Amino acid sequence: MEVDILEFKIPVENNKTLFVWNIQPSHTEAQIYAELYGVFSSFGPLYLLKVCPNAPLNPPGFYALVKFYSAAQASKAQRQTDGWPLLHSAPLKVRLSSKKTPHFLVDSSRPLSHARCLELANHCLGFNGWTSDIITLKELPAEEEEEEDGGGRRRSLRLGCLLQLSFPHHGQTSRAAAVLEDSFTCTGPDVLLQKRCRLQRMVREKALVQAFTAVLLILLGNGKVMVELKQTSDQFLPEETEGVLQVNEVSWSEIAPDEHEADDEEWDLTVS
Repeated sequence: MEVDILEFKIPVENNKTLFVWNIQPSHTEAQIYAELYGVFSSFGPLYLLKVCPNAPLNPPGFYALVKFYSAAQASKAQRQTDGWPLLHSAPLKVRLSSKKTPHFLVDSSRPLSHARCLELANHCLGFNGWTSDIITLKELPAEEEEEEDGGGRRRSLRLGCLLQLSFPHHGQTSRAAAVLEDSFTCTGPDVLLQKRCRLQRMVREKALVQAFTAVLLILLGNGKVMVELKQTSDQFLPEETEGVLQVNEVSWSEIAPDEHEADDEEWDLTVS
């Protein structure tokens, strides 16, 4: 039986990326995007679909980059869409990318963003296939307030979150912790409330992303999905959540928020 494994990481491998060209300019870029998305997403969840006009020295038209989470789904899509007439136009040319990917990118690809984690989990497991529960969300000691010119105070907020991710149909759970800090000028109670609410949301999202990084989605050839964990995550004891949150005996003193994922890719692709 064919098996494929999905991780909650940004896909960078060549065998998950398709390069599509020979897209005729008979329709708008938006129409082409919608048509391509309908075609390729039928093979599995997409991390990225990008449509761009051809370079000025090339004939008018468009080309596209399609990134799958699954190598098997990308391969199947390539075989079945190569030569497919897009919008009743000329046949597409679809190839797996042969762009050289540095080994350090493959070995240490970044986790997905919070939104992408939700998207992938809901697509593969359904909206009722997983749950997340906050075990601890608390304010941790931060730097003391400082007076500033203009009547405001320089204030620091530091929040920690311990969260459990559960997959009830598969009997698996994953726990993770995150700590975030923000410094700002506090000019009134409304500012403090807004900053605290924002930081609470961000630290919850960070903890959920951390929990998803331990999860493996195993896609079986019969359409079923299994959930496995890279490591057991039942190491948390109540006393470990006091003061500074700890994960696997490592103290998380501060974790900066993830930078926004860049969907823009370099387009110096070659095809096989």
